[in-house]
Amino acid sequence: MADEGWHRDGFACAPGLKIEAHERLVALQFAQVAATLERIEAVMERLERRLWLAVYGVVAAIGAQAVQQILQAA
Repeated sequence: MADEGWHRDGFACAPGLKIEAHERLVALQFAQVAATLERIEAVMERLERRLWLAVYGVVAAIGAQAVQQILQAA
């Protein structure tokens, strides 16, 4: 960009450049926070799947023991 650092009026001013730099920095920070949140959500989804798998495994083991006891008693 040839006009980088120049305002619409044709001249650059230090306060304006500081504000633009701050706005770019804030935009980058928000993008980084959004990416981090997406990674955290993906990890939470995987953890939730593992938790449900463990719950179903425990229920299946208890159910198998109950069926086994019923079959042995009969």
